[in-house]
Amino acid sequence: MNYNEIHAAAKDCVGPYCKNCPVCNGLACGNSMPGPGCKYPGNAAARNYSKWQEIFVNMDTLCPNCDPDVSFELFGKTFKAPIFAAPLGSIDMHYGPKYKDQEYNSILIKAAYEYGLLALTGDGVNPEIMKSAVEDMKKVQGIGIPTIKPWNKEFVFEKLDILNESGIFAAAMDVDGAGLPFLKAMNPNAGSKSVDEMKEIVSYAKMPFIIKGVMTVAGAKKAVESGAKAIVVSNHGGRVQGGVPSTAEVLPAIADAVKGRIKIFVDGGIRSGVDVFRALALGADAVLIGRPILNMIYGGGEEGFKVYMDKIVGELKSTMTMCGAATLKDIDRSKIWLG
Repeated sequence: MNYNEIHAAAKDCVGPYCKNCPVCNGLACGNSMPGPGCKYPGNAAARNYSKWQEIFVNMDTLCPNCDPDVSFELFGKTFKAPIFAAPLGSIDMHYGPKYKDQEYNSILIKAAYEYGLLALTGDGVNPEIMKSAVEDMKKVQGIGIPTIKPWNKEFVFEKLDILNESGIFAAAMDVDGAGLPFLKAMNPNAGSKSVDEMKEIVSYAKMPFIIKGVMTVAGAKKAVESGAKAIVVSNHGGRVQGGVPSTAEVLPAIADAVKGRIKIFVDGGIRSGVDVFRALALGADAVLIGRPILNMIYGGGEEGFKVYMDKIVGELKSTMTMCGAATLKDIDRSKIWLG
């Protein structure tokens, strides 16, 4: 099956909240929750998408003719491209009943590994979700990144015990989920973490630790101070906090402040290889993509993942060729036009 066929097939099994739009731009779902929307005013996803489109690439074909190298090294392992699958949770509730989290993650982890990429997986109130993802990662040499909610510290340690014993590649925490109701209802209250608490969590992990949900320079500096090896610039806390800027808007200042001291990923609204190029030019080391991958897995399983990644990686290589970038290191702000 080709991209259009798989995307069309997804229409029969996603919804009713996700509309399987031709371009996932956040306009049709808005603040529909449950679903892929976000808290009032419901424009976080749409703003993420639109702000990438306001950045233009600078063409330059007066350069050596070569096949661009898009390989990416992270924590001592080389991946096929700097494009990873973002963690998603409550799959059946938000996107449609075809898959539950465990089934979706199982397909995603295997497909990403076989392609030469990496999948981050979500967490939830059901502890079996993370345990199941870990078992699937163990089948592929531990390659994957379970993302832990900002639970009480003791509960986080329990989850890290499982990862530490299983040889998992890296761990993450989506700190922008701090306002989720099920965290606030815990006794004692869970959610936000101090730098000292994050230091304890990061040092407890026996693998590189990633903090997801950083949206300010101050937050990025705190992540560096905590000992984390990477951050994800992400505003998916916009599901519980409205009125947030896009990731494209805050990325440059964060990169200026901490690049070289910590790996920088960015998540939110990246929908093409051109968008990947834009993100790298603004200072990201790699990107995460979530919802479009989900739609392609709903429509075509592992084949859907491969077809989608062929499309995105191909677009990135084409953009690099047209902009005179032979390697990822050649992509900097001189390659884009901000107006």
